Amino acid sequence: MTTLTIADLQVGVATKDGHKEILRGVDLTVNSGETHAIMGPNGSGKSTLASALAGHPKFEVTGGSVTLDGEDVLAMTVDERARAGMFLAMQYPVEVPGVSVANFLRTAKTAVAGSAPPLRTWGREVKDAMERLRIDDAFSQRSVNEGFSGGEKKRHEILQLELLKPRIAILDETDSGLDVDALRVVSEGVNRAQAATDVGVILITHYTRILQYIKPDFVHVIIEGKMVDEGGPELADRLEAEGYDRYFA
Repeated sequence: MTTLTIADLQVGVATKDGHKEILRGVDLTVNSGETHAIMGPNGSGKSTLASALAGHPKFEVTGGSVTLDGEDVLAMTVDERARAGMFLAMQYPVEVPGVSVANFLRTAKTAVAGSAPPLRTWGREVKDAMERLRIDDAFSQRSVNEGFSGGEKKRHEILQLELLKPRIAILDETDSGLDVDALRVVSEGVNRAQAATDVGVILITHYTRILQYIKPDFVHVIIEGKMVDEGGPELADRLEAEGYDRYFA
């Protein structure tokens, strides 16, 4: 059993007008096999939470703690967090010209696992995962995210999720920019990864449509940097019907 514990997390950024606080004391506990949907309006701190957990240097943690099975995540470098089992599917994946998808995936697997995967089995594993995500074989020779469509970028993120087998996966608006077919394929990939490895999932989203495919155990509402509500899938349905206005009353 893996447990990610976030306690009173406070995070801000430097601006030309000084420090701006974004997260104002976030509490969240995620266990193996659980799916936690984080919902909220624009500017509420959802993506800041994802970036802070991954160790993005732009975001300054000013208070609170994050532990993974008792280990201090905030004391880890970005690569140490990845090796510890944390994974971020980015909202806007970056391009890496000159580095093929095939080389990137093998290098990432080697870095996370501590040793290179056996070639005799790795190629088959990658090919099978690509087929499940309906990714053409030629994709593996393209430069990472260079010229990729929005759907291709998101499928590549989930391809990494399936192959790297993290303990905690943070999916930052994985549904953004996807058509109905791509959304279903990507969601099926997340569900497969969770079924295979019992990964704990933090699913950050604006909309409930992805929750039709990835069923959350818990839904949390973040407003102005604080968790203000929690419930089951029925809370997402209420948000879809009523919006967030009642939290500002």
